[in-house]
Amino acid sequence: MDYKQLEIPDVVLLTPKVFGDERGFFMETFRQDEFVKHCGNYEFVQDNHSASKQGILRGLHFQHQNPQGKLVRVTRGEVFDVAVDMRESSPTFGQWVGVHLNEDNKQMLWVPPGFAHGFYVTSEYAEFQYKCTDYYAPGDEYSLLWNDKTVNIKWPIINGKVELSQKDENGSVFDDIKKFK
Repeated sequence: MDYKQLEIPDVVLLTPKVFGDERGFFMETFRQDEFVKHCGNYEFVQDNHSASKQGILRGLHFQHQNPQGKLVRVTRGEVFDVAVDMRESSPTFGQWVGVHLNEDNKQMLWVPPGFAHGFYVTSEYAEFQYKCTDYYAPGDEYSLLWNDKTVNIKWPIINGKVELSQKDENGSVFDDIKKFK
């Protein structure tokens, strides 16, 4: 596995070594000792799997009392995956980083606790899987508005289509949302 720190160094892009032939492929998707070495000592307690059609934007979500680190990947299709630094004490506070994750590049993104996270589906259909370092806590969820002018994420919107949940449509702007110390 190759681990590459992105423009926000705490966010890490993982690229697995894929061994393939005419029969298919094999790859290691997670190894605790290497993950600890490159990303930090975290324990994963919950795995999630979602499916979405093109134009769906999920996020930008985070939990404050029960912050979740997420190791995310796409097993079918493609998404543009985004992490926004919500830690006031961080030198990259308010900055974002985004990468295309897809079934062909098989890359994963480590989004540590203290970040808002979301993705936009660029393929016709995508399946998105992720490991979390804390449990989902419905009373502790926040949604940063996907098109907040302060953060100014450059989403690769296809044909002007963005479909949001009610929660995400009503997300808070960066200046008003609760942040991490």
